[in-house]
Amino acid sequence: MAGRNLWQEFTKGLWLDNPVSRQLLGMCSTLAISNAVINGIAMGLAVSFVLICSSLLVSLVRRIVPNQVRIASYIVIVASFVTIADRFLAAFFPPISKALGPYVPLIVVNCIILGRAEAFASKNSVGRALIDAVGMSAGYIIALLILSSVREILGSGTILGYRVLGTWFEPWIIMILPPGAFITLGILIALAFQIERKVKQRR
Repeated sequence: MAGRNLWQEFTKGLWLDNPVSRQLLGMCSTLAISNAVINGIAMGLAVSFVLICSSLLVSLVRRIVPNQVRIASYIVIVASFVTIADRFLAAFFPPISKALGPYVPLIVVNCIILGRAEAFASKNSVGRALIDAVGMSAGYIIALLILSSVREILGSGTILGYRVLGTWFEPWIIMILPPGAFITLGILIALAFQIERKVKQRR
């Protein structure tokens, strides 16, 4: 949106244009790995690293990349940073890398990354591209934390592996299964729209 100041560019990713709850981008990895908070944190940080670095580089080279090969160039840039993130997790955090499985390499085709590269970074300065990427990354991490926290608490009675509900609690197994991801995401999206509707009514 034209006319946004830098603060608005940053905050739009937190709520107005949140990639998960508003734009519904990157759903494959979001739904697949959000059964535990540690997985959500790891995926959120990996996507943030790739998004921020690729947005910066795309913005830097936007004037020298021919229009005919821009998408291919973006994919090469994104794939390079994804490889770094994937190898870093495999080297230093093997259990997390194993838990995330193929979803880290699949960041290459994540709609959030390519979407921001094409829609924003390729058309704006490095500074604005950085602010946009950081805001979108923060929004993505927040959405993943909420989604994975709800699923882990209800599905396992724990948070980051620590039990928060007593032995009286019977875990809802469905919450750590794929249907639980869709149910939780649907409820969170509905709540987000309800909150926005209430805010608009008060204005």
